[in-house]
Amino acid sequence: MKLREYPRLGERVYEQRLENGLLVRVVVKPGFAKTYGFLAVDYGSIDTAFSVNGVAYTSPMGVAHYLEHKMFDMPGGGSAMQEFSRYGGNPNAFTSYDITAYHVECTDHVLENLAILLDFVHTPYFTTESVEKERGIIAQEIRMYEDSADSQVYETLFAATFAHHPIRSSIAGTVESIGAITEKTLYDCYHAFYTPCNEMFCVVGDVDPAEIVRLAEAHTPATGGGGILRDYGPPEAMTPLTSRVCRTMELSMPTFALSFKAEPAAYGPDSMRQELVGELAAECLVGESSPLYARLYTENIIDADFSCGYEGLKGVAMLTAGGDSDDPEVVAQAILEEAVRLRDTGISQELFDQLKRSALGRRIRSLDSFESICYRMCAYHFEGVNYFDFPDVFAQVTREEVEDFLHRTVQPSRMALSMIVPKGQTPQLLPKGV
Repeated sequence: MKLREYPRLGERVYEQRLENGLLVRVVVKPGFAKTYGFLAVDYGSIDTAFSVNGVAYTSPMGVAHYLEHKMFDMPGGGSAMQEFSRYGGNPNAFTSYDITAYHVECTDHVLENLAILLDFVHTPYFTTESVEKERGIIAQEIRMYEDSADSQVYETLFAATFAHHPIRSSIAGTVESIGAITEKTLYDCYHAFYTPCNEMFCVVGDVDPAEIVRLAEAHTPATGGGGILRDYGPPEAMTPLTSRVCRTMELSMPTFALSFKAEPAAYGPDSMRQELVGELAAECLVGESSPLYARLYTENIIDADFSCGYEGLKGVAMLTAGGDSDDPEVVAQAILEEAVRLRDTGISQELFDQLKRSALGRRIRSLDSFESICYRMCAYHFEGVNYFDFPDVFAQVTREEVEDFLHRTVQPSRMALSMIVPKGQTPQLLPKGV
C-alpha cells in the first residue's frame, strides 16, 4: 500500500490498486466519529455510444440515471436501503453527466455499512416488472425538472451551445427516451461500465487503511473488465449551434445562462490546469470581486444569485455565467465589453493575486467536507489527475495564461445565451444557427 503525504494540505492518503483493477484510496481522519464511503463509476449520462471488446452499443438517453435508481434493488425482493437501516447507515447516490456515485455516511458499524455499499453496487438485479415500475417514478422526476426554470435554462443552453456532444441531452433523459429502456438495456450498460477497473472506492474517516483494502478485496468481483471505447461524436466547432434561445415559463422575472465555448482540455494533468485557468478567468471577468460584478449588482441588473465559472467534460469545455435579470442581453453585452477592456488594459496583478488566493482558499476549505474529498478525488482520477496536487498547479498558473484564455474564449462568435422569461413576455429570438 502506498502512502502519499500532502504537507501543504495536512492530508495523508493511502492507496492500493487491487488485482481486479479497483483503485482504493483512504484518507485517515483520526478522532472523527463520522466515516464516509464513496464508490464511484466512470459512467455518466453522456456515455450513450460506446463499444466493448469490439461490440458497439447505442443506448437511450437516461440509462445511467435509470441504473442508479435500480441498483438499490436486491435479489429476493429486498432493498439495500433496508440493509443500511439495520446498521444506521445513511446512503444516497447521484448521476451526473460523467459520473455515477453511491455513498454512505455512518458513525457505527463502519465495516458493515461499507460492505453493503460494495455488495449492492456489484449485485445487479433487474426484472421486467421492476424496470417497468421504475419508469413511472423516473418520468415524474423528469417532469419535475421540466417545470424547474433553473434546470431548463441550463439544459436549453447546452443544447444551443453544442451541435453533437451528448451534453445536449438531460441527465435523466426524456419521458420518450426512458420508454425505450428495458431490462436488457440496463444489464448491457451495467456489464460495460460497472467493472472494478472503471471504478474507484474512497473512504474518509478514522479507519484502518489495510482493513478497508481487505474489505474491498472480499466484496468486489475477482475480475476487472475493461475495453470500453466511448464515442462523443465529432469534435465541436467553437461556434455554438444557436446563439440565442428563449422560452416562457411561470416565473416572476427572467432567468438566463450564457456560455462561451472553449477548446476541451487533454486527458491528464493539463485538464486540471485548464480548469483552474478557466475558473480564474471567470472570476476576473465577472466574479464577485470583479469591477463588472460590482457595477451590475449596484445598478440592479443582476442579483446575489448570479454566478460564473468554468465547466469541462470529456470532449467539451466552456465558460458560463447565469442568474436572474430583467435584461439578460444587457448582462451578456456588458461581459463582452469587459472582455475587450481586459484585453486592452490587462488584468491587474493585485486583483489576480487576490482572486488566486481566494480560489485556493475555497478548495482548501472544501476539504472539511468528507463528501467533497471523496467526490473530487474520484472525479479527478477519472480525468487522469490526482486532486490533491491542486496547490502545486495553482502556484504555476500565471496572469498571462488567464488573459490569453479570456481573449480566445470570450468572443461574440463563441457565445450562446439561453433565456426563460415570464409568460406574457414576447421571446426575442434570432434565426436558427445565427
